[in-house]
Amino acid sequence: MVGHTLAFYLARRFAAAILGLFALAAILIFIFDLLELLRRGAGQDGATLARIGLISLLRVPQLMEQVLPFAVLFGAISAFLGLSRKLELVVARAAGVSVWQFTAPALAVGIAIGIAAVTLYNPLAVLLRERSDEIASGLFASEQSFLLQTTGEVWLRQDGTDGESIMHAKQTLDSGRRLLAVTVFTFDRNAQFAERIEAREAVLADRQWRLSDATVYSTQGDPSRHDTYFVSTFLTPTEVRESIAAPESIGFWDLPRVIELSQRAGLPAYRYALQYQTLLARPALLAAMVLIAACVSLRVSRMGGIGRLILGGILAGFVLYVLAELGEDLGGAGIVPPTIAAWAPGVFGVLMGLTILLHLEDG
Repeated sequence: MVGHTLAFYLARRFAAAILGLFALAAILIFIFDLLELLRRGAGQDGATLARIGLISLLRVPQLMEQVLPFAVLFGAISAFLGLSRKLELVVARAAGVSVWQFTAPALAVGIAIGIAAVTLYNPLAVLLRERSDEIASGLFASEQSFLLQTTGEVWLRQDGTDGESIMHAKQTLDSGRRLLAVTVFTFDRNAQFAERIEAREAVLADRQWRLSDATVYSTQGDPSRHDTYFVSTFLTPTEVRESIAAPESIGFWDLPRVIELSQRAGLPAYRYALQYQTLLARPALLAAMVLIAACVSLRVSRMGGIGRLILGGILAGFVLYVLAELGEDLGGAGIVPPTIAAWAPGVFGVLMGLTILLHLEDG
């Protein structure tokens, strides 16, 4: 009964420290992001404080996904240090509690946060980010892709019943099925230039792009304006998503379906497979961060030197994060299989932490 009580107490301390640090980081990111958007949006039509504040607020959850490993690392270090300074770990060790026993609740909390972040938080963050992009559409004009860090300007080459065409868009929404600030260059079946079309928006319908507020410039006459204009395409929504949509714009539960559709269409799906495996490996990465924090706390309780050891733990966490980013780059380029690229940093971090703890605890 005492063991269960102690485990629950430790788990509560670790969860409070990690979630508190995560919330603090979210508030700081929201404030700085809001100030930057307000500065850039000054003088723009429709750039009200409420609208920009909502845009920034809906962007924060997805931005915080990159901060989560550091929140777990710093939160676990803070919790371990708090227990050490109050001699709670010393008393627990004197009562016969091993390092594995007081580290297990922290590991359980880290893994639980990782599972919740993947299965619940990630789909919600993607949904909120899409809503943020919709609210912000047209607000920052040409600066929008830079300010909002969307998929950015894209080029798309396609074929259709009327001939080939090249599309350029300054922003994409809805996984690439909706394009904003579109320019289309169309060619006839003889590969001769036919028209240049500029439109406010393009939406992928049934084997055609529906352009809104389009101006058509043709070699045959004067420019003409159309409320709705159509450009044919043989592209399917899956092919457009593969060509344009970023893997981060697709939620965890939708990724297996996207991967399957891409493979059925004969398209490379390793970018989405990498994103899926990275999300699956996130609990392992967070567990590695907890083990790094445990290594720091054990040395502090025995030998002192808080500042130096905390710095070492932080550097180890940053190195692990850099390895994770490097693995994603290699996996995204198709150099390394997605499973290896996604899981290697977390597994390496866990094995490294376990090795250090074994050395410090059992010699």
